[in-house]
Amino acid sequence: MTENTAINYATPAAVPAARSPQQARGRQRFERILEAAEEQLIQRGLSDFSIPELASSLKCTRTSIYHFFPTPYAILNELTRRHLMTLEEEVEKLSYTIEGKAWQEVITEVADIVADYYNQHQAARILILGSVASHESHQALHLTISHIGRHVDTLMRAIGVMLPSENPDAKALVVELGTACLRLSYFLHGEITPAYRQECAVAMIAYLERIIQQSR
Repeated sequence: MTENTAINYATPAAVPAARSPQQARGRQRFERILEAAEEQLIQRGLSDFSIPELASSLKCTRTSIYHFFPTPYAILNELTRRHLMTLEEEVEKLSYTIEGKAWQEVITEVADIVADYYNQHQAARILILGSVASHESHQALHLTISHIGRHVDTLMRAIGVMLPSENPDAKALVVELGTACLRLSYFLHGEITPAYRQECAVAMIAYLERIIQQSR
């Protein structure tokens, strides 16, 4: 990531968050910055992400960007947060279509939804599977994994499968295992291939089968 001043990778927790605008004009500028930032991220990659370049593409001053986003990380964190929220919403929608399905089929559909989302959104692959931008976005990722885990738990309960609630957190861990498969596919192939999509489902199902057997 390029910038006039060096970014301290050792202390990412100190990175200020984005400043959400209150007025309509400010919200429009805020959204334009994020749109241009995502386009730059896709074209140049995370390592070359730059506020000066972003200002140039928007034909605006750097100060106008810093007004909303004090650092490059603030922009990347906001993009990451939005993709994670949307991904969680996509998984949540599955709860309306699970009646009569075996739990293994439901878990396979969860893997398909997540894999499809990453394949359709290059920026999400870069930010979430490639390299988490900062401590804040890392926390957002784990919070979302926890949330998706709860959705998985809800889906399983709806079809009569009860997951244990004590440590380890089986709900979150199953999502972490699936995410690891997708992350490796991105590292090796730049996308989620059919083989790794299948392995994502296989890994989650195998883990849940063991947990279910132990809880009986």
